[in-house]
Amino acid sequence: MTNRLYILAAALSAGVAGPALIAGQVQAQEYEWQPDEPVTIIVPWAAGGSTDTVTRVLANELEQAIGQSFVVNNQPGASGSVGSRSVWEADHDGMMIAAGAAADLGAYPVLDMLDVTLDEWRLYLHIANVSVISVHPDSEYEDFGDLMAAWEENPGEITVSTAGVSSAGHIAISAIGSAADIEYRHVTYDGGNPAVIAAVSGEVDVTSQLASEQAEMIRGNRLKPLAVVAARPLEIEGYGEIPSITDWLPDIEAANNYFGIFVPADAPEEVLNTLDRVWEEEIANSEALAEYAADSGAVFDPSYGEAAQEAVMPMLRINACQLFEGGQAANDPADFGIECN
Repeated sequence: MTNRLYILAAALSAGVAGPALIAGQVQAQEYEWQPDEPVTIIVPWAAGGSTDTVTRVLANELEQAIGQSFVVNNQPGASGSVGSRSVWEADHDGMMIAAGAAADLGAYPVLDMLDVTLDEWRLYLHIANVSVISVHPDSEYEDFGDLMAAWEENPGEITVSTAGVSSAGHIAISAIGSAADIEYRHVTYDGGNPAVIAAVSGEVDVTSQLASEQAEMIRGNRLKPLAVVAARPLEIEGYGEIPSITDWLPDIEAANNYFGIFVPADAPEEVLNTLDRVWEEEIANSEALAEYAADSGAVFDPSYGEAAQEAVMPMLRINACQLFEGGQAANDPADFGIECN
């Protein structure tokens, strides 16, 4: 995402009004829901990560459409469940909304972090992210094959940074661990941005966080990408192509990791109807979000409701089943309608 877009989105999220917001206030008369005070979006991760940056762009788009400020509030902790819980425990009136990755949200019951299943939320998705395996530019690993060999020669010694259990980075490295039968040392942080910075600084050997969190560091030659955890290569604007991990691990499970905002499904009908229409009429055609996706190596793919629930299930299944089969989750995913192979 360009600096200009980030600064504009952050300023508007803080309640700085401008011509775009005024225009949104006029347009907002078309919608059923017209909140009379700012709406809070809880980002359950630290500032600067993938959820934070894209949510600030989204907040600007919602402000223009609905005509009210959408304020982003970071509440990291417990793999994102702290912030998500605060939304669930608040009044279900639409005035507090959760943000994040749907695969995390759906896994919280399996982890016994939040006893709320995915179908109890109304999902509003905007982009899909993929993870990239990257190392410091001075690293001896020139491609993913070199890293694989090092894992095999030094089991449990090579450090990998992620944003914590069930995060996108953890899902990616867990899938690699299973497919390649290797051991690594997992180092967790309070968000994707600090996990990426740890690899940039040399504090850890590898990061497996999202392309959207790494793109600027990759373009600036502060990280060296080895592989994208996806079925196809990834093109990052200003850098070039990153090879698919299937060049080395053809049988690895990989799926798009969908991000969005989430509202309790029992919120007032006027709130849900308004957000449905905004997604159809505004978010589906958002140039700002499309530009963010292109700049970050993400996929712009808005959906909501049943279509969104269907879109997120492949990654949710991978995440929940990895956690359960790896002994990190006490609850069987099948108890929550998630069938493992």
